[in-house]
Amino acid sequence: MYDTALLLGESGCEITMRNRLLVLVGVMLTCAAVALSGGGRAQEVMLEISHRARGLYPGEVVIVGVQTSASPVTVRATAFGHSIRFFPNETDGIWRGLIGIDLTTEPGEYPVAVRVTTLEGETVRRTYVLAVSPKEFPTRHLTVSPSFVNPPPEVLDRLQRESRQVADIFRISSADRQWSGPFLAPVPGQSTSSFGRRSVFNGESRSPHSGADFRATEGTHIEAPNAGTVVLADNQYFSGNVVIIDHGWGLYSYFAHLSAIDVTEGDTVTLGQVVGKVGATGRVTGPHLHWTVRLNEARVDPLSLMELFSN
Repeated sequence: MYDTALLLGESGCEITMRNRLLVLVGVMLTCAAVALSGGGRAQEVMLEISHRARGLYPGEVVIVGVQTSASPVTVRATAFGHSIRFFPNETDGIWRGLIGIDLTTEPGEYPVAVRVTTLEGETVRRTYVLAVSPKEFPTRHLTVSPSFVNPPPEVLDRLQRESRQVADIFRISSADRQWSGPFLAPVPGQSTSSFGRRSVFNGESRSPHSGADFRATEGTHIEAPNAGTVVLADNQYFSGNVVIIDHGWGLYSYFAHLSAIDVTEGDTVTLGQVVGKVGATGRVTGPHLHWTVRLNEARVDPLSLMELFSN
């Protein structure tokens, strides 16, 4: 039934006649297990990895696509210190995941470590490199109330508490992907302020602008750019009335300076649902909507997210 010499030669073991039957039984069981797992020398799984983005710059969203020659059970990756989840597209068979390049990322090559697990239980790993190029952002000078540049001592505890609260929210990458399809502008009109622009308030430099501003009259309805869950609906010192939507998988929308909040924490919202109204609360010079997007804690341009999913 088996060529014992060949089998024993491959195992490198010396077998006596008394143990021959036991060896043959063991070999049969081993071969059966190998057959069930797809063979001892399974055909190599081929991976094709690609990306799509407006450009590989700080503040950009990148869609990474993974196509395999096998039927994977899961596709995961690690990039910029975060775990990246992927979802399959039934039309073209490509698995896609979102990666955010933070606003302050230095130029250089950054690995995307892809891991695919097949139906047979085989794990295949590949590394894909994103070469991030430098980008210069402009500077803007604004005059605001001195209390917003150098807040009085009595509000410092509040500022620290609010900063920790928002940071803790953005650290969570919820397991359910609620968003799907295109991301739409939350208000009509074009963005009026460049993402990444450094702000100088009353002559004092501050952190770069981490969102997009949309000019709109006070009271204009703000619509959810995609589905998600409201995880914060409150008033904050700098941002005024705030709504944060968790779209799932580490993707968040943060709306600031609202005149009214029309949702409560825990609400599930759908694409286009009204979540509040445009206002001028917090540190602002006039009515507008500030929209920040965070992707696995990376500060990314909301317009990048909209453009990538518009095609």
